[in-house]
Amino acid sequence: MNTPVIKIRDLWFSFKDAPVLSGVNLTIHSGDFLAILGPNGGGKTTLLKLMLGLLKPDQGTVRVFDRPPGEVVHRIGYVPQDIGVKKTFPISVLDVVLMGRLRPGIGWSRYSSADTSAVQDALDQMEMWELRSRRIEQLSGGQRQRVNIARALVDEPEILLLDEPTSSVDTKGQTDLYDLLEKLNETMTILVVSHDLSIISSYVKSVACVNRQVFFHDAPEVTADMLEMAYQCPVELIAHGLPHRVLEHHGDD
Repeated sequence: MNTPVIKIRDLWFSFKDAPVLSGVNLTIHSGDFLAILGPNGGGKTTLLKLMLGLLKPDQGTVRVFDRPPGEVVHRIGYVPQDIGVKKTFPISVLDVVLMGRLRPGIGWSRYSSADTSAVQDALDQMEMWELRSRRIEQLSGGQRQRVNIARALVDEPEILLLDEPTSSVDTKGQTDLYDLLEKLNETMTILVVSHDLSIISSYVKSVACVNRQVFFHDAPEVTADMLEMAYQCPVELIAHGLPHRVLEHHGDD
């Protein structure tokens, strides 16, 4: 994990004159598995979109592989909170993942053998190839999320960004999903936004707490000090799957 793949320097971003991120400096190295934590509205999703080039900073720079994000978007896989495919829409697993190979000017009927091979590889990685003909509405929440990740993998990205990937997945599905992400991390850098401290503490290599500012810890630990800085009040810390109370009195009972 020696090569920086994402470098953010003195980044400021606001939305409709409301500050969202302030003075962010962050370096992410190749092979990292980074958990991004923080309160709702703290800027976690915004930070991902800046890394993708979907948003532009008011001040400062974002570089991915030493280039502006928009120039290397093909090297980044992204799984947003809302994938844009309703689970009731009559579409198969195979077709959802094929959508990841769509290009301007290329219709559904013009997929190549390379496209279908890439889809099979991605579904194999997510252990979903046998369900390729199943309709999305017939899948569990965990299975649907595996399909969404497979769609992000069809271009063989070097970095995978996931925004709350287990928000609609049961506990067993969460563990299974993180087991698969751990395997993917052997060949790519992974950044995941999550509130699941009990799950991620067993998998991640580093942690960033985001609440307008970014507090980075280059170790698979979530310290009470980090969370108090990010959440701005004492919180309950979950470490290695076991809860440890670190709450102090704050505010009225």
